[in-house]
Amino acid sequence: MSDGSELPSLGDMVATMPHAVALGMELAEASTEGGTATMAWREDLCTIGAAGHGGALMAFADSLGAIVAFLNLPEGAGTSTIESKTNFFRPFVGGTATATCRTVNAGRTTITVQTEVRNDDGKLLTMTTQTQAVLLPR
Repeated sequence: MSDGSELPSLGDMVATMPHAVALGMELAEASTEGGTATMAWREDLCTIGAAGHGGALMAFADSLGAIVAFLNLPEGAGTSTIESKTNFFRPFVGGTATATCRTVNAGRTTITVQTEVRNDDGKLLTMTTQTQAVLLPR
């Protein structure tokens, strides 16, 4: 967290989100500035024509963004997505998707992050911009 307290391990951060685990998300790095993660193409994450389902790509990007937002929180605060927008540029048809997230703004009441998801060729699959509410303890 942004106060310098001890952080959970990368694996522990993903393990707290059962849906990210089910997606097969592997977190490579994460900090207050941003992070990267991967997700392998799997048939059970597809829609028609063996293309990765847009919902799986959105959830992947949202999960990485949530981790980066969490790392920007003051001690004791929580977070929840209040807005998320995804643009889809091309289908995910095999290999590994790599997400790269960056913090756009870490404010007192909201945190905004942007995540690009690319295929093995480095081509942009999706771009997600999300805003997380900072939920302060009562």
